[in-house]
Amino acid sequence: MTTDTNPTWPVMSIAEANAALTAPGMPFEMETVDVRGLSLRSYKNTPPHLRAVFEAGRQWGNRDFLVYEGERLSFENHYRAVVTFGHALADTYGVKKGDRITIAMRNYPEWSIAFWAAAALGAIVVPLNAWGTGPELEYGISDSGSKIVIVDGERLDRLAPHLDALKLDALIVARAGKMDLGRAVAMEAIIGLPTGYARLMDTPLPDPELVPEDDATIFYTSGTTGKPKGALGTQRNILTNLISAAYAGTRAMLRRGETPPAPDPDAPQRSMLISVPFFHATGCHSILVPMYVGGGKLVIMHKWQAEQALELIEKEKIQAFGGVPSMAWQVLESPDFAIRDTSSVESISYGGAPSAPDLVTRIKKQFPKVQPGNGYGLTETSSITTTNSAEDYQHRPESAGPAVPVCDLKVVDEHGKDVAAGEVGELWIKGPNVVKGYWNKPEATAAAITDGWLHSGDLVRIDEEGFVFILDRAKDMLIRGGENIYCVEVEGALYSHPAVMDAAVVAIPHKVLGEEVGAVVQIAPGKFVDEPELKAHVRQLLAGFKVPIKIEIRHEPLPRNANGKIMKSELRDDMKKYAGTGAA
Repeated sequence: MTTDTNPTWPVMSIAEANAALTAPGMPFEMETVDVRGLSLRSYKNTPPHLRAVFEAGRQWGNRDFLVYEGERLSFENHYRAVVTFGHALADTYGVKKGDRITIAMRNYPEWSIAFWAAAALGAIVVPLNAWGTGPELEYGISDSGSKIVIVDGERLDRLAPHLDALKLDALIVARAGKMDLGRAVAMEAIIGLPTGYARLMDTPLPDPELVPEDDATIFYTSGTTGKPKGALGTQRNILTNLISAAYAGTRAMLRRGETPPAPDPDAPQRSMLISVPFFHATGCHSILVPMYVGGGKLVIMHKWQAEQALELIEKEKIQAFGGVPSMAWQVLESPDFAIRDTSSVESISYGGAPSAPDLVTRIKKQFPKVQPGNGYGLTETSSITTTNSAEDYQHRPESAGPAVPVCDLKVVDEHGKDVAAGEVGELWIKGPNVVKGYWNKPEATAAAITDGWLHSGDLVRIDEEGFVFILDRAKDMLIRGGENIYCVEVEGALYSHPAVMDAAVVAIPHKVLGEEVGAVVQIAPGKFVDEPELKAHVRQLLAGFKVPIKIEIRHEPLPRNANGKIMKSELRDDMKKYAGTGAA
């Protein structure tokens, strides 16, 4: 814990703050709802569906919404581009409620346009990881049954060899430049260039008559059996997160004895630098949607780079940034930090990867007025489950915070039985943010969700006030800079090389990224392969961020226990020697 700077803090407990904020008539008032036979607490003021949210966002008119590489897109012009694109999807390609539409592109303004157009029609949006290889993108499109695919030029190039295997009604590409589009249609041919958006139609889109339990999104998350699983989220799931995103700051104000201000549409516009992908639940659920609803300015970078981030913070008077801990570290340690004006920054929040407790101290030192924050969530919980911010985070920097009020948490043993308070076990989560299940995978759904309780796969303990401390992952997974990497997938790629007899993938600690991918392999007798060849082999099969930064080649058997399982704890300890050596 840090030293108290306010001797009167806290003026109320977490339980008292929750009770006050969720009471009748309050912005976070709760009600009990029936969701697929489950009785759940839900925020009473949750919007019913994304279509309503989209229409409400138009109120912000000529305010800047998206800023990208010198382009400035207002809420009104964004609305017109969405409506025009939505009419093309509906009228030309027959898109209707429940159809799946894949979006695979980097963070361009067109990502938002495609997302809101599909969502407003009641289609199920399928964001795919833009870092994925051609085979990985093909799998997501095929598995989801998407008939419409919207990509950028780079993704079109990766998909080109796989198009004959996909039965698509339309392939639409944004920002392809002078590429040969083949059978693809340029998005610009439908909505024109940003300079002309103000002249586009504003005719309302067909009403899909959505309800809160209608399907809204499919976000793919890697599975321990190798193939990714599509987490099927509902309208209620994504919009519960919208309310939860505002909760931590309000709770922090009550804890320090302040009265939260009433919503003021005339208040100065909020501004945020987005440094995580829209294709992640964090980028979509916790940044794109809340910023659109709240009339905020979202500044997009073509590619994360700390020096450019500092330049944009100064130029755009950015109030909030974050993403994953690595990005905060890079800004703090940038040689440009001292020459840039960062006085506008009020909030730095991050999650999605392990973070060092001393990151809080560094942030407070270099951003004195900033209230840092972190949180915990999963794709399957539609982003936010717990939040830790302001004084709470300074006092418990090792914690991911307590649950938002609509979520129930419990800690169980390997048999699903509750463990004693304060003991370590697997975290299970229940609430209106938990997804319906995995797309077309009933067995995987049944294995992951029991009576509404999602099995997180994370080993935790919870203290007497409800603060969650994440200790390890029960699932064989590591997190590199916010990207989930399942070891079995990388091991499978290594095993496919003819010289590899045995393989184990483990994390190598990294100060900035949290973890890097490391591997230990045993070479088959009489065979030869070196580290560069193995890395190149994995790179042909998987996205670049999954390629091990260090592969230790051995000729003796890997250590195994009496049950024949590789002793990864032993290998993990051994591979720590590569941390900070330049390999990581």
